[in-house]
Amino acid sequence: MTETSVHAAAPPNLCTARVDSVRHYTDKLFGFTCERPAALRFRSGEFVMIGLMNGERPLLRAYSIASPSWDDQLAFYSIKAPNGPLTSRLQNIRPGDEILLGRKPTGTLVLDALTPGRRLFLLSTGTGVAPFASLIREPETYARYEQVFLTHTCRTQPELEYSREIVSAACKDPLVGEEATRQLRYITSLTRGDHALEGRVTALIQNGALFDALQASPFDPVYDRIMICGGAPMLQDLKQIAVAAGFVEGANHEPGTFVIERAFAG
Repeated sequence: MTETSVHAAAPPNLCTARVDSVRHYTDKLFGFTCERPAALRFRSGEFVMIGLMNGERPLLRAYSIASPSWDDQLAFYSIKAPNGPLTSRLQNIRPGDEILLGRKPTGTLVLDALTPGRRLFLLSTGTGVAPFASLIREPETYARYEQVFLTHTCRTQPELEYSREIVSAACKDPLVGEEATRQLRYITSLTRGDHALEGRVTALIQNGALFDALQASPFDPVYDRIMICGGAPMLQDLKQIAVAAGFVEGANHEPGTFVIERAFAG
């Protein structure tokens, strides 16, 4: 075990899970998978608390589950924050180590928080693409929507590797591959560096470049549903754009026409 392993007993509201694999995408981004406790149930798109013991106390943070609800493994995608209390240690995990895992996943980036529609837009920046990695491998997503549009905006080219990987995996998935290949459209943009589509996703929506790239008509609250996940400023800006376009924010207890993950809103 490395120094990041859990050495103390997990508190009653947490369990431990063995790390199965770790992949470092850049010097600032990494992903990992771990075993899924038999009793853990969640809806695709939800998040869970994960972490490590810090002495006698757990050090925890909310992470979107990047694997679908039917998968035997749990997947996560994370930044590497040099001075982050948790991520500065979590980035050093290795297969065989143990992490702490909350017993009660929750969240609003779920299909049940949206009213029925025809097109689903999944708008993400950075590691905000993680919950959508879960949803694009969820059969119910393609059963509910005729078209699914996934957008991922990052700063530099290497940061797009994760979303390229998850889209490729979805299209090859034995369970949803046929549907994903037919119904899923994926577009990327960069804010730094040369790319076919350049600029912040907010600007690309407002100037119409995003819809041109997707070969799709602009947002229509009658038929479209939107999920948004990314940094706090991006969430607020896209929320304002959605509301101005006539969309109504949804929640688990009252579905609407767009949702953001409130846990990550700031």
